[in-house]
Amino acid sequence: MRPWIAGKERMNSHLLTALIIGYILFELIEHVLLPLAWSFAARKRKSLCGNETMLNKVVEVKSWRDGTGCVLVDGELWNAASEDHLDIGDKAIIRTVDGLTLKIATCPLVSEGISNK
Repeated sequence: MRPWIAGKERMNSHLLTALIIGYILFELIEHVLLPLAWSFAARKRKSLCGNETMLNKVVEVKSWRDGTGCVLVDGELWNAASEDHLDIGDKAIIRTVDGLTLKIATCPLVSEGISNK
C-alpha cells in the first residue's frame, strides 16, 4: 500500500468529522439558542394588543347619560362608565377595563396639549 493514500484517507475522515460537528453546532444555534434569545427579548417588549394598551388613552365621549355612554377609542365605539360628569365631545382618559366596558375619568391634561401620541 502506498503511504500517501493512507494520509489522504485520514485527512478526509478529519474533514468529515469537522463538517458533521459544524453542522450539529449550526442546527443547535439555529433551532435552540436563537429562539430562546428571541423569546427573552419578546418578554421585555411592551404589549401591542390587549387591555394593557388601552389604559391611559385619551378618548372622546360620543354619547352620555346618567354615568354611562359610548366613547371613541382608536376609531371604535366602546361602552363606558364614569362617576364624573361628562358631556358629548368631552375628552376623558381610560382608567380600567372591565370586560367590554371602560371605566373612564375626566382628563384635565388634554387642555394642555397631551394626547395619545
